Amino acid sequence: MALQGGGAKEPETHSNRCVRLCNPNIATMKEDILYHLSLSTSSHDLPAMFGDVKFVCVGGSPSRMSAFAKYVASELGLGQSGEDHPNICTGTDRFVMFKVGPVLSVSHGMGVPSMAIMLHEVLKLLYHARCSGVTAIRLGTSGGIGLEPGSVVITRQAVDACFKPEFEQLVLGKRVVRGTDLDAGLAQELLQCSADLGEFPTVMGNTMCTLDFYEGQGRLDGALCSYTEQDKQEYLRAAHAAGVRNIEMESSVLAAMCSACGLPAAVVCVTLLDRLRGDQVSSPHDLLAKFEQRPQRLVVHFIKKRLAGA
Repeated sequence: MALQGGGAKEPETHSNRCVRLCNPNIATMKEDILYHLSLSTSSHDLPAMFGDVKFVCVGGSPSRMSAFAKYVASELGLGQSGEDHPNICTGTDRFVMFKVGPVLSVSHGMGVPSMAIMLHEVLKLLYHARCSGVTAIRLGTSGGIGLEPGSVVITRQAVDACFKPEFEQLVLGKRVVRGTDLDAGLAQELLQCSADLGEFPTVMGNTMCTLDFYEGQGRLDGALCSYTEQDKQEYLRAAHAAGVRNIEMESSVLAAMCSACGLPAAVVCVTLLDRLRGDQVSSPHDLLAKFEQRPQRLVVHFIKKRLAGA
């Protein structure tokens, strides 16, 4: 199809696909205040600050995402000190954000509500900055099902506690359901990156996203519990039979929101325990710290390959 003026329309590819928003109200706003990021369209030149972002990497812990930013900087040769890459969200204590070249490292807190708040504002940030070709990846920890602790799971599909690929939300008192498909090509690319490294076991499987850490995940050690060990085992084995290999609390909203806004997204989580064998994380702290580095090593290898055009 030709454009006026005789120029041919460039086919849309991932590299030139801009972030889109599913909200017509944004276009009519004189100012957009990204309150929880301590940024705004009137006070900051967002295209100048963030226009070159190609990778948005998110994780629950502020300290983990600070460490990830330093690791990215070291691997990309972009400096390692805090002065080189300061926390952009210094005006708020909700999230941290670090920009290292084309990589944005952002914390999202714990659970769907906190993740959703961060995503609304980061997606608007990318839109206002006129970013294109952006990939989003969550790096996290999780409980495994039938996997040895330290195994890494690349999510094929995020599912709810009934093993359905859905993210449900009440909007104006009405039930709204969005799909939770993640980018299959991106998942395969990440799986190949793990094979390149050859350092730790990695599988692809479904990830169950719950709204709670204790009863919502079938734990027996919370303040409330209305089921037995047998009930728990039957549920977790049913989840495994449905293709679920790990459990966490953020993947479904990431998948739903990124898909709606045109971002290929992935979830890469390390398992800290096998839930079929127990409920409490009992590994030594130093071993857990090594486990938590595995998604970071995998994702940084992926970023370096992408940047090299491999």
